[in-house]
Amino acid sequence: MQSQFPHLSLYCFCIDFEVSICFLLFLSVQTIIVSNWKGYLNTIKPEDKASIIHTSKVKYVMRRGKPYLWVPESEPHNVNIMFDERGSFSVSHPYPGPLAALLKSIGKVPNRVALTGEIIPVKEKRIEAVNKYVEEAIQSEMRAISETPYSVRSILSSSDHMYASRCESLKDLVDGGNEKYVIYKFVPSSCMFIDANGANREIDLKVLELSKADPLGAWSTNLVDGINKNESRRRALILFCLYYLDINARDAYMVSVDTKGFDLLGKVPSEEEAGDEYQWREFRFEFEEEMKDVEAFCHQLVEMEQEVVNKFTDHTGL
Repeated sequence: MQSQFPHLSLYCFCIDFEVSICFLLFLSVQTIIVSNWKGYLNTIKPEDKASIIHTSKVKYVMRRGKPYLWVPESEPHNVNIMFDERGSFSVSHPYPGPLAALLKSIGKVPNRVALTGEIIPVKEKRIEAVNKYVEEAIQSEMRAISETPYSVRSILSSSDHMYASRCESLKDLVDGGNEKYVIYKFVPSSCMFIDANGANREIDLKVLELSKADPLGAWSTNLVDGINKNESRRRALILFCLYYLDINARDAYMVSVDTKGFDLLGKVPSEEEAGDEYQWREFRFEFEEEMKDVEAFCHQLVEMEQEVVNKFTDHTGL
C-alpha cells in the first residue's frame, strides 16, 4: 500500500513467512549477530556416553567475521572443550524492554542464527590484542553516540542503556571485576537461520563472511527500546497504522529498524470470527530510498511523526 504522504515515499505491508525470509537475505545474518552481544553456547559433556549437552548464555563480539566468546572460568564449558572442541552457538535478534515481555506473552520468538563448528581457545599471546579490540569497539561506539545530532539523542535518551546498549554490556569484559573469563574463537562449519515460525534455512558460510551488516545493526536495540519507552512516540506508531494502513490500532510497538525501513507490531481488529476482538500483527514499513545512516533514519522517523500528528490534528480540528 503506498503512503498517503507521497514525499515520504513509504510502502507498507503485513509480514509473512516469505517476506521474513527475503528480509533476512536483505539484512544478512551478520546484522542479527552484530545487533546482539550475548548468545547461547552448547558444548558436549565428556563423561556422559549419551553426549548430554551443557548450555549457558555467554557474551561475545564479532571480529573478522567470527564470534569471540567470553566464557566464565567457573563454567563447565571450559572442561568440555578440553575433550571435544565441537559445539554450537545461537544468537537471537534482541528484543529489549517492554517488547520482550509482550512478545513472550503472545508466543512470538525472535529470529535467530545457529552456528555449529569448533571452539578454539585464544592463545595467551593473542588475548591482549582481542581485549584491545573490545576496548576500541566500546570507545568507538561511545564516541559515535556522543557525536550524534539531537534527532538521534532524543530517541536514545529514552532507552535503558544498561540493558539495551551493547558497549555498556561489554564493559565488564575489559574492566575486570570479580568474574574471570576464558576467551574462545568460534570457527563455524555451518550456519542456519531460524525464523519466528520455526522454519529454517541454511546460509552459505561465504555469504556469512562476505556480507555486511546493516549500518543500523549496532544501533537497533537502543533505537527500538528508546521508541517503545517514549509515550509520544508510541502514540505516533498507532497513528502510523491509522494513516498508512487505514487500520485503527489500539496499541503499537516498534520491533526492528534498518536502513530500508522498520517493523511494527500493532494491536489491530481481529480477522477471525471467534476469539479476541483484537490481535497482534506485524507490519513492515519500507522506505523507497534507503537511509544511509542512523541520523538519516531518525530524521525520517521524526518527519513521519510530525506529519501524522499534523494530519490527525487537521482532520479532527484540534
